[in-house]
Amino acid sequence: MFAADSRGLEKKIGYEFKNRALLKQALTHSSFSNEQKINKQKNYERLEFLGDAVLELASSRFFFMNYPEMTEGELTRKRSSMVCEPALAFCARDIKLGEYILLGKGEETTGGRERDSIISDVMEALIGAIYLDSGFERAEKFILEFILSDCETKQLFYDSKSILQEKVQKEGGTLCYELTDETGPDHDKKFTVKAVINNEPVSMGVGRTKKAAEQRAAYEALIKGEK
Repeated sequence: MFAADSRGLEKKIGYEFKNRALLKQALTHSSFSNEQKINKQKNYERLEFLGDAVLELASSRFFFMNYPEMTEGELTRKRSSMVCEPALAFCARDIKLGEYILLGKGEETTGGRERDSIISDVMEALIGAIYLDSGFERAEKFILEFILSDCETKQLFYDSKSILQEKVQKEGGTLCYELTDETGPDHDKKFTVKAVINNEPVSMGVGRTKKAAEQRAAYEALIKGEK
C-alpha cells in the first residue's frame, strides 16, 4: 500500500528515491510507529532534525545571493518568515503531502493529517531524506522548487495580516475580522471570516483555524487592492 501511494508523491516532486526506506521513514509519524507491535517502523523525527539544518543552509544561501542589498538582520527576518511552521505547512499543502503521511488512529481521527505542526515537520523530514539519498545539491533543488519559489507572492501571503493592517492604518482607516461561519466536527473544522475595512466587508477567507481564515481574507483584500 505504501509503495503505491508514495509513487504519487515522487511524481509530484520529480524525485525517485534510491533508498525507499528513507521516504517511508520521512512519512511515518510516531503515532503510527508506536502502534506497530511487530516490525516497528522508524518515525520521521531524526530526519526532521537533519532536514531543518539542510533547509537553514540552503535558504540562507538563497537569500544571501539573491538579496545583496539586505543587512544581516533583514536577511534573518526574511529567512524566518519563509521557512517558519506556517510557511512550510503552506508549501506542504501545495504538494498534498498530508495525504501520504502514515498516522496512528488517534492522530488520524483528530485531524493530524492537516495539522501545521505535523505537515511542516514532515516537509523537513522529506528534505532530510532527500539529502541522505542524494546529497545537498539535490535537497537544495527541492527546497528552491517547492519552498523558495515565487518568493514575493508567498511573502505577501505569509505577511498578509500585518501588511494589510499597516496599509489601513496609514490611510487612517479601521480593520477588523468577523467570523461568519463555522462548520465540521471539532477535529476538522472550517472557519469562514470576512475582512471589514471602514465598516465595509471587502473580502472572505476560509481556513482550518480562525487565524488561517483571517490570513486568507487579508491576502484576498490585498490582491483586490492591487487590481
